[in-house]
Formats: sequence, structure tokens, C-alpha cells
Amino acid sequence: MQSTVKGESGPFIPAKEPVYLDGPKSRGYELKFALRVFWQFIRGFRTLHFVGPCITVFGSARFQEEQEYYKVARSFGQRIAKMGFTTMTGGGPGIMQAANQGAFEAGGVSVGCNIKLPFEQKANPYLTKAITFEHFFVRKVLLVKYSYAFIIMPGGFGTMDEFFEILTLVQTKTVTNFPIVLFGKKYHQPLMDLIAHMAKEGTISEQDLSLVLLTDDEEEAMKHIHFYVSSNYKIKKRKRSVWLLEKR
Repeated sequence: MQSTVKGESGPFIPAKEPVYLDGPKSRGYELKFALRVFWQFIRGFRTLHFVGPCITVFGSARFQEEQEYYKVARSFGQRIAKMGFTTMTGGGPGIMQAANQGAFEAGGVSVGCNIKLPFEQKANPYLTKAITFEHFFVRKVLLVKYSYAFIIMPGGFGTMDEFFEILTLVQTKTVTNFPIVLFGKKYHQPLMDLIAHMAKEGTISEQDLSLVLLTDDEEEAMKHIHFYVSSNYKIKKRKRSVWLLEKR
């Protein structure tokens, strides 16, 4: 299809030409990129294989310790640890630090999947195990892969990206129907109104509205997660391989 976008002296993109705006990449470059991505996945699998069943907490990196949502996320970390699960986060500050802190203080396992960024993101001090990724898409796979439930605290673009990614995976049955909790009615109600509007317009089904629990009650959130997980899953221990140098 010929481009209709034109510059001052003709078509911006020549017709029938495989042109990309950032310039062509060599096949060798693309192979190296694929290998780097592969290596990130292998490192992630090796690091997190024995962290145990996790509950992932998502939320803004910008909340401070005196903020109410920070305190709630810290409480969630404590509750997750007492339930016997590992608390997993993006490993950074704000809500992520709060959840890791709660788990750490309660004697639980606290895991962070960090990301290299020019600002905001650095590993928080409450991690018992951590790994840093170069690419967001690799990080998101690992944040989902080891978790049985997801708690979405108030957050920005990144949190919404993670929320809709998980919701889409559950809706399309790409992953098992794990419980998704949206915590903070005042913050998230406009979002739920939009999702309800989607159902009204027929872009999603009415049944999809039941995939998310919106609540302000920590106890309700944890009971929702506990009931679903205990009713549908049996936790199995993984054996370590001496040949693969898997340490205790």
C-alpha cells in the first residue's frame, strides 16, 4: 500500500520500500538483540525458579512512607508473608518498597524484578532476592510467571500497563484465571466506570467485569485471594539439581 504521508518534496516513505524510520538494522544486530533478550529470560528463570508461589503487588513508585497507600501496601506485604506466599514487586521505591518492606519485616520472602531507568527506579533495601532487567517486556513476563494473584494499588502509566496486560491474559485464558484485586475505590472507580462502559458498548463481555475485585478492604482482598488459590491449586515443592548448580 502506497503511503499518503508526504514531505515537502514528495512521499515521506517511498512506495513498496521496506523502510523504517530509525534506519535499517543489520541481521547481525538483530541476532545480538535476540540473544540479549534470551539471556535476560534465562537469568530470570534461574534466579526466580525457587522463590516459591508469589503474589505480585503493583503500584506507583512515587508514594512516600507517610502516604496512606504506602501504609496499606506495607500491610499487604505482611499479610502475604503470613499466608506463606512470596511478595513480588517491581523492586523499586514507593508502593513496591512498601510491599517488600512489609514482607521483609514479617520474615517472609521479598522479591524484586527491577528495571534499568534513567530516573525513579532503583532497588529498594527490603529485597531478599532481586534481579534487574533491561527491557520492560521481559520484566513483565517474570512478574506474572511466578504469581498466583495480583494486587493493583494506585499508580501511573506503568501500573496501568501491568494491570491491563494481566487482565488481557486472564480474559483471553492465556493464563489461568488468577484473582486480580484493584485496591482503592476512590482512585480506581473512574477506571472501573470506563471498563463498565466498554461492556455496555460491547467491546468486552459483561462477564469480564467479574475478573476484577475493586475494594477498600484489605481483609476482603486477602480472603478473595486465599479462597481462590486454596480452591484451585496445590502447592508443590521443586527439587534442586546438583548438575545445574542450583544452590539452597
